[in-house]
Amino acid sequence: MGIAFVGCGFVADFYAANLPLHPQLALVGVFDLAVSRAASLAARHGVRAYDTLNALLADPAVDIVVNLTNPASHFAVSRASLSAGKHVYSEKPLATTLADAENLVALAQAAGVRLAGAPCGLLGESLQALRRLLGQAGIGRVRAIYAELDDGPVHLMHPQDWASPEGAPWPWRDEFQTGCVLEHAAYHLSWMVALFGPARSVTAVSACLAPDKHPDLPGADCGPDFSVACVAFESGPVARLTCSTVAPHDRSVRVIGEHGMLQLDEIWHFGAPMRITRFDDLWLRASSYAWLRRHAVTRHLFALDGSTSESSPACGWRRRIRRHEMDYLLGVEELAASIRDARPSQLSAELALHVTEITLAIHEAGRCGASVTLTTRL
Repeated sequence: MGIAFVGCGFVADFYAANLPLHPQLALVGVFDLAVSRAASLAARHGVRAYDTLNALLADPAVDIVVNLTNPASHFAVSRASLSAGKHVYSEKPLATTLADAENLVALAQAAGVRLAGAPCGLLGESLQALRRLLGQAGIGRVRAIYAELDDGPVHLMHPQDWASPEGAPWPWRDEFQTGCVLEHAAYHLSWMVALFGPARSVTAVSACLAPDKHPDLPGADCGPDFSVACVAFESGPVARLTCSTVAPHDRSVRVIGEHGMLQLDEIWHFGAPMRITRFDDLWLRASSYAWLRRHAVTRHLFALDGSTSESSPACGWRRRIRRHEMDYLLGVEELAASIRDARPSQLSAELALHVTEITLAIHEAGRCGASVTLTTRL
């Protein structure tokens, strides 16, 4: 199936790097407002660099538009693509307002085309294993989910020097302006909704705690760099989700049941190992011992002793980027397969819309916090 990238920056290199894993997907061409960026990506992959978005949308060889623009441009690009009769796979979020996201879902339905949204982590090996083990590991009914997506004090890590393996610069200014919630909350929210169904309400606090991130970026232009939310699901569990670019690195997942817990240490690594813990006397003794051991190495883990661990601001971007073991094209492949097989996609427009509503509720909560009753459903 023919695909085309709109947006040829940092993340496009990671999508393109996974093309050899998906021979059923053919990259037809690319487009970016920055002509040199599009030309560079097109040359590396031997495809066409379109002069305009309209030229891309007029090409009958393009079946799926992969929207890799910045969040502020997601709505306009997806709307144009859907209106042109193209299927769309969009990076998160679908749009920066709920009304625009709902508009895209309605437009896709009216046009008879598919709309799907990143992230695709729930299709990865680790979360597929978690899905299977929920009913097999003996942890009982799920009561709580603890999920973290804390990336360390990114503004102290020289992000202006970061680049993809192909040399595309990390869009630090746009990332800081957009904020950690719109950029990252969906990594956890998407798998939670897929596994536990729709959420009923969100109670959250969201704030910019480090406004002085860069001398060329006024603090007033920065989005949230910290949030904590409690998401209540209609099926019963309550999730506590944190996102930040100020707290030490932690991308862990803990699914807590009546009799035990499933744990992943790294949501951005599709092959991260799963740990199963049972709440019995043996576990309680082992847990106490493990806590003592962890306490002894806390200074090293958080680089308080001057080490250059992966949680440290001194850690180089090349070393940090190797932690990201994700197949970014899995979601595009799933969309293509659902079209080919005439079945619902696991990354449906309804899932992306619901995740977008939860994300926006957290993003907009503010320092004083807010409680929101959600309106979208799956």
